[in-house]
Amino acid sequence: MKTSLVATMKKAAAAAAVLLAMFFFVADSFGASAQQIDIEVDVTLQEFAKEVRGGGTFLAKAEGVLVFPKVIKAGFVVGGEYGEGALRIGGKTVHYYNTAGASFGFQLGAQVKTLVIVFLDQGALQRFINSEGWEAGVDGSVAIAQWGVGEDLSSTEFADPIIAFVFNNKGLMYNLTIEGAKFTRIVR
Repeated sequence: MKTSLVATMKKAAAAAAVLLAMFFFVADSFGASAQQIDIEVDVTLQEFAKEVRGGGTFLAKAEGVLVFPKVIKAGFVVGGEYGEGALRIGGKTVHYYNTAGASFGFQLGAQVKTLVIVFLDQGALQRFINSEGWEAGVDGSVAIAQWGVGEDLSSTEFADPIIAFVFNNKGLMYNLTIEGAKFTRIVR
């Protein structure tokens, strides 16, 4: 009985891996156009400036902002996530990127999140741009933004050169990590 359960779990994991591989292949093959990504990035940045007190002023001071309007994460034993976005410097898109990741373990379901990564340091931004596949936590340390309710972001001092903001449909998410997330430049 134990052997058949293990065999069933292995088959389910293999099926999930195949489905996730197909999901990533389809997402990459039929990804959004540059125009569609730019529209979604514009909306995301407008929402950020509206929802986060001092957010617009904070973003204006950034060296660069990497925005992923929709990162879809799904899993059944094997999980994965994928999203497409744009790097903005001086308010203009300079490159398009995707983010992808995989995980294994107890997981079931799907979620959508928005990711805004702010480069506060020119050196960190250049290392990101010059990389061929940049991994958070390996190629650069990324701090998840945390500040008090009612606090104005434009007057908050961050010691880290790269700050990430993760949102879901309920607002800013805390106690998350993007360690291990991989960011790769794409052509659109």
